[in-house]
Amino acid sequence: MTPPTDVQAAMNDYWTHRSVPYDEYQQRADRKEVDLAAWGEVFTDALGAEPLDVLDVGTGSGYVACLLADQGHRVTGIDLAEGMLERARLHAGAMDNPPTFLRGDAVAPDFPAGSFDAIVNRYVTWTLREPDTALANWLQLLRPGGTLAVVDATWFARGLHEGASEEFKAAYDEEVRQAIPLAESTSIEPFAERIRAAGFVDVEVVALTRLHELDREHGVAPNHEVLMQHLIRGTRP
Repeated sequence: MTPPTDVQAAMNDYWTHRSVPYDEYQQRADRKEVDLAAWGEVFTDALGAEPLDVLDVGTGSGYVACLLADQGHRVTGIDLAEGMLERARLHAGAMDNPPTFLRGDAVAPDFPAGSFDAIVNRYVTWTLREPDTALANWLQLLRPGGTLAVVDATWFARGLHEGASEEFKAAYDEEVRQAIPLAESTSIEPFAERIRAAGFVDVEVVALTRLHELDREHGVAPNHEVLMQHLIRGTRP
């Protein structure tokens, strides 16, 4: 595996700069409660109700990590964008059962093998450099029978820069584009195929219809469009 390079640094800088507006949009009052309920169902269905040791890779502003901690899980979230970690820790400070947020690389999380019952992420796989390496590492971090649960969509099926902001185009330049092979997928199947190839079994893809309904009703962020999001769930043998 190559270490984080200028490619990763460019993505880190972009998401640090975007951390406040990104987080504020996730927390917007007009749909906060219905969003929390919908995402709560997604991850309860994926992980079950029993408290687990969970790693949220690419945690961003900690939305999923905090949601899972509120459900009673023991959660660690990692990210390389310092601005996102600041927002995540801000939310954690107001919680009774806060996640632990650490600086860490989603491609190569620095934990002993078999440390977790579940690994999760949301909107991370599309922007992973070396996704096959990342998935192999995630598999090793899970205990036997552990669960991988990731959420993503075909955000850039028409091309990474189609309809994007100038800021995004500058950060996700051609060098970055070449380093993130899932970004321009035209279906969710390439995500699932790589998860299967990494050694996960019982891999299933679930369309998140309730989230789609909410996006159609309330709208989506600027430079985005309403797309079907999917949960991909797999098990470590």
